[in-house]
Amino acid sequence: MDTIRVTFEPEGASVDVTRGVTLLEAARAAGLVLSSICGGDGICGRCRVIVETGEIDVEPTTLLTRDEIQRGFVLACRAKALGDVRVSLPVETRSADAKILIDEDAGRFRALGEELQEEVSFAHDPVVQKISVTLPPPTLQDNVATQERLLRSLRREIDAPSLQMGLKVLRDLPLVERESGGELSVTLGRRGGTTEIIQVEPGEQRGRSLGIAVDVGTSTVVAHLVDLDTEETIDAEACYNSQMAYGEEVTRRIIHSERDEAHSLRDAVVRDINNLVSAFIDRSDVALHDVVVLFAAGNTSMIHFLLGLDASRIRKAPYIPATTAPPPICAAEVGIRINPRGLLFTMPSIGSWVGGDVTAGILATGLDVTDRLTMLIDVGTNGEIVLGNRQWMIACATSAGPAFEGSGVQCGMRASRGAIERVSIRDDGTPELRTIGDVAPEGICGSGLVDTVAELFRTGIVDRVGRLVRDRSSRVREVDGRAEFVLATTPAGGEIVITQPDIDNLLRAKAAIYAGAKVLLESTDHGFDDIEQLLIAGGFGNYLDCGHAIALGMIPDVPLDRVRFVGNTSLNGAKRAMLSVDAFERCHTIARGATYYDLITYPRYYEEFMSAKFLPHTDLGLFPRAAELAAGAEAGGI
Repeated sequence: MDTIRVTFEPEGASVDVTRGVTLLEAARAAGLVLSSICGGDGICGRCRVIVETGEIDVEPTTLLTRDEIQRGFVLACRAKALGDVRVSLPVETRSADAKILIDEDAGRFRALGEELQEEVSFAHDPVVQKISVTLPPPTLQDNVATQERLLRSLRREIDAPSLQMGLKVLRDLPLVERESGGELSVTLGRRGGTTEIIQVEPGEQRGRSLGIAVDVGTSTVVAHLVDLDTEETIDAEACYNSQMAYGEEVTRRIIHSERDEAHSLRDAVVRDINNLVSAFIDRSDVALHDVVVLFAAGNTSMIHFLLGLDASRIRKAPYIPATTAPPPICAAEVGIRINPRGLLFTMPSIGSWVGGDVTAGILATGLDVTDRLTMLIDVGTNGEIVLGNRQWMIACATSAGPAFEGSGVQCGMRASRGAIERVSIRDDGTPELRTIGDVAPEGICGSGLVDTVAELFRTGIVDRVGRLVRDRSSRVREVDGRAEFVLATTPAGGEIVITQPDIDNLLRAKAAIYAGAKVLLESTDHGFDDIEQLLIAGGFGNYLDCGHAIALGMIPDVPLDRVRFVGNTSLNGAKRAMLSVDAFERCHTIARGATYYDLITYPRYYEEFMSAKFLPHTDLGLFPRAAELAAGAEAGGI
């Protein structure tokens, strides 16, 4: 087979591949993640690249404009390399090249944990912990085998009717006992009704027992390194989920897993986790041997991918997962590199489309123990909603799509350095912008998109149907029959625009979330006025402007003093469950007790969805505060 070389700029990454592979496949081989919502099926148009030199075979597409084609743009998934090729990657296509602002996020997560700790607390009793025991020396009168003497000593210290150990631990045990004189540190993991002896070390080894809590998100993977003895968060790190190379939406990844038996999806996320673990080891004064547990929370599909389970039935009626409560396993079984006998725990799910990340959110916020009627909305690619209190809980998931993550948007990008995250429009029509990192703008992320559309609506540049109105602003223009609003220019002289399809995508996303919330309330004979607490979760929620979200009709128009942003509750809940057996057991109680509501079974969901696609809604009575904006938008503009 002919081998050719594909080079990607500005990274300077080169890879040798077989002649005829697509540029998207070559990018994956080079370790680059290109934006691709459809996973390479040629229907999203997100994997735009510019071919600088070289011979390619390109399939025709309607997703590129004439101007883009003339400038050398192609879809990476539809362009096959026939010889050595040099490719340039636009900023909006490099979905994983920018650094996430870990320090800022980590600080917010830690602060959140302290705030919620006042409301929800559990006894410190980690699922994996280290204890010290003394083995009395064997005598003729007490000539019990080494293993039995260890088990006997452990049962004097802990309540563990069923104890077990692996062959490697058993092989090393006699030598460790002789070297230590019987003074041992034993690492124990709780696996249901069984307590596993993970490792036995000589002498006093307390203070070296570490765990990692991981939020396996559809878009990002966030990890915290935690001292299991002190509960201190030692370090925090994150990366983009490499599974995006196979599709930015969960359904696309499930389809890919059906073709590939889930191996590539499992390998991608395991590689991400291992890279995060390696970053901790490199930066902190810890050894890999000391990391004895990893606790993961994610939606049901993400956990299936992580464990290599068959996820195909999740997307097909009657929408049944392989499991909603995977048992703890040895982390090495899926390739996660921590202590060779360290355990991997996963948060139990509520249903096929309401996962363990939501279970973790309920645990972290105390929704299951409050008397107040509470709604928890986890804003993200999969918008999950929970309604209830200590007496009952009902949950659903909505297909919000990736718009909130900056995807499916022409100039969209992840919430990373250079992304526009705040927008206001002056009376003269000039946008005022704030970017992440306070640098020149490179694109726009989800919170910036919400701000922009809300401001365009406020100023009358966008009408209630969501259409850009050309005579309201000189910044509105038409390109190839499509209206767009010029928001800013990049340092390279390019333009950051908000197009009509961008607005349409956002309206669909916000309508899905609002309709899901309304359905849950109606199905329980409640209204929005009955909500006593509205909790907004997810990394996106940290940066969301509540007033703008209500103005768009994305979240219910409730008094602002009832709204709280609670950050990454998936990660927070995972940490709590890792640090307390009681909390982990509570998670199973939550998952079993919450009712999973499938919106497909609600006869009027589509009607609610279509009504919510207007700004803020077809029924202005549902949004008295936002109705003032609507009146202003109709009265005049800029």
